[in-house]
Amino acid sequence: MAISMLPALPNSRTEPDGSAVIRVLSYNIRSMRDDEEALARVIRACEPDLVLVQEAPRFFRWRKHAARLAARTDLVMLSGGATAAGPLLLCSLRATVERTEDVLLPLTPGLHRRGFATAVVRFAGARLGVVSCHLSLQTDERYAQAGMLLDRLAAMGTPHAVAAGDINESPGGRSFGRLAGSLQDCWAVRPWGDEHTSTPADPHQRIDAIFATRGVEVLGCGVPRGLPGVTDPDLRAASDHLPVLAALRVPAS
Repeated sequence: MAISMLPALPNSRTEPDGSAVIRVLSYNIRSMRDDEEALARVIRACEPDLVLVQEAPRFFRWRKHAARLAARTDLVMLSGGATAAGPLLLCSLRATVERTEDVLLPLTPGLHRRGFATAVVRFAGARLGVVSCHLSLQTDERYAQAGMLLDRLAAMGTPHAVAAGDINESPGGRSFGRLAGSLQDCWAVRPWGDEHTSTPADPHQRIDAIFATRGVEVLGCGVPRGLPGVTDPDLRAASDHLPVLAALRVPAS
């Protein structure tokens, strides 16, 4: 199927006032069980400064798999992976890392363990908290985890933060609404590209999202179908989710 070219999304840059324009990519990569070359091509074409991954490899030689993905996309591993129960952070060399922390959430018997991969990074004069998440399939647990995510962002000690991941719920749900009530839902603020993230073969629902705290300017956000270098065959082959890309202007701290 032909894909029309998207309008340009702002490139990464540092502004004269010390603020920074950054590209943030959120992507559920299904434990890299699909076409790794297609996955790497999609990520490289998005030219991200930060990649907030969900369902990173968690078992045998998981660090080796994550390091291979970072190398193929010209990025470095920041935090997460098995130690965060799946969420992973990658970053470009443009980022200066202040600290990282992997957080395991309370385990509900019979359900999967969930966690957050978190970091505080700087881009020139802009300081940013970062959290990658993958919320529960179970309604009540998911709602509680949304609250834990908001608490984590508030406790990071940064004036600005971004959180992204697989919410496992559409915007009409109460957990998604809990996040959007306190944070900016970047797609809703400045839609760019496509909206729906699941599934690549039949996109019909938006269950993956990027959120930002107030004060971060959203310059555009959406599924990068039609971005130069991002092809429909690669998107279908790379994972069972579509990625979400945002350009954000983070004020100087």
